[in-house]
Amino acid sequence: MLMKRKPKLGQNFLVDDSARHAIVDALGDLSKRTVIEIGPGHGAITDILAGRCHKLIALELDRALAAELTFRFRDHPQVQILECDVLETDLRALVPAGETADVIGNLPYYITSDILLQLFAAGKVGTLARAVLMMQREVAERVSAAPGVRDYGLLSATAQMNAQVDNLFTLPPSAFSPPPDVYSTVLRLHFAPRFAELGVDPDGFNIFLRHSFAQKRKTLQNNLRAAGHSAEQLSAAWPRSIPVQARAESIALESMAELYRSLSIPPMSYE
Repeated sequence: MLMKRKPKLGQNFLVDDSARHAIVDALGDLSKRTVIEIGPGHGAITDILAGRCHKLIALELDRALAAELTFRFRDHPQVQILECDVLETDLRALVPAGETADVIGNLPYYITSDILLQLFAAGKVGTLARAVLMMQREVAERVSAAPGVRDYGLLSATAQMNAQVDNLFTLPPSAFSPPPDVYSTVLRLHFAPRFAELGVDPDGFNIFLRHSFAQKRKTLQNNLRAAGHSAEQLSAAWPRSIPVQARAESIALESMAELYRSLSIPPMSYE
């Protein structure tokens, strides 16, 4: 049966039975875990989670789908369906103090990056432990790319400063109804912020990364000069681990952090 969708919400519903089980399996033992599901749709994954996790909180933007799920799981006290926009939801308020939650979901392609940033922020304060997320294959390749690979960029660096990323498997359009025009990849994230490890402050280093990757065709030095650093300051701070003409996408996070620490007194506010 072809499931109806609202195009503005980017809804493509998972219908492959083995895939939905593999996605939930990737989170491991959930018997004592709180799980937050983003965009449950018709409940293909919700149905499995309801029987495995200690508590399930499903966030659904579509009013009709939220009502459908609320009725369907009315006799499951461990399942809570919230009609809400995940980007306007305080995830910390959903998790009891002193506990962590896991996240699972099929992320709409047009807000994938926004949702990831929200999850990273929650992971940074200890709200989230793990996530298994499905997203457009091209976006997943950027999230998991290593330095020196064509797809490596700001999203890669940001993700890998906040989490350990595992690329699990890719699903064809036929796994969904209606079939999308793209392949979808499932990633697993273990939230493990590296800011303290690398000796950088999160806010300042995130802005530094944005400046570093501002123009993909420019060298790192040129991007940082455009951000307000003088050639003299860069020369004095430049670490041996970074070639002078290197672009940001070729540089490991450890070396980027070394440069950031060397530029301890920025010539202008990072705002």
